[in-house]
Amino acid sequence: MSGIEAPLDPEGLAELMAATTARLGTGRAGPRPRTTALLRFQADHAVTQDAIYSRVSEELKDRFGLFTVRTMPTDKAEYLLRPDLGRRLTDESRATIEQRCVKQPQVQIVVGDGLSADAIEHNLPAILPVLEQGLTSAGVSLGTTFFVEFARVGVMNDINEVVGADVVVILIGERPGLGIADAMSAYLGWQPGPGKTDAHRELICMITDHGGTNPLEGGAYLVELIRRILAARASGVARDDTDSSEPERHATTGERSRM
Repeated sequence: MSGIEAPLDPEGLAELMAATTARLGTGRAGPRPRTTALLRFQADHAVTQDAIYSRVSEELKDRFGLFTVRTMPTDKAEYLLRPDLGRRLTDESRATIEQRCVKQPQVQIVVGDGLSADAIEHNLPAILPVLEQGLTSAGVSLGTTFFVEFARVGVMNDINEVVGADVVVILIGERPGLGIADAMSAYLGWQPGPGKTDAHRELICMITDHGGTNPLEGGAYLVELIRRILAARASGVARDDTDSSEPERHATTGERSRM
């Protein structure tokens, strides 16, 4: 329902509001937003804060047999202020991965909290089995899946220095927006390592049941995308094997590139 009293084109405004989740037609009370619009904004902001500052449950990690390593930040505040530290494993974590992970698999799957623990809690139970089973059925060898606390996308470079996989996939919580706080992204790249950037990676973003890519569908598409990367032995700007039947590839720019 519009908060604008007597709009010039009520039908046009209604159609515009129905076509987007953006906050349109909220109206004003003098120079201020209306009470209803303000309360909704504050509620949605609270949801995003919960998603950022909450932690992925031990129950979920235990369900999928994920051991935990972490990056350099000492707490969430430092993680938010220093994205660079979230791209580097601690020495202890590198040693743990060295000890517990299969080496030189075709595909290494990593789960990271990123900027939304809710994204992992809500989407991992659906997407991870599809991804693992689909790759296994395709004859692709898998590494040892594990969890990274305080993860940024670039940590995949550090991880692959230890495991030496052909392809690394990181399932990570996206920066929450007002209204949707449980969206997951899947970043993947061919032989990540020092110097590799977003230009060398592929991305499927907005994996969520709430207006995005269904996690089951996202898992199936990830399997196909990984097979293409393995066949091309390249990813990102270096991969030129696309054809007209492949869905549009997602850019790794803007806010998400800061991960």
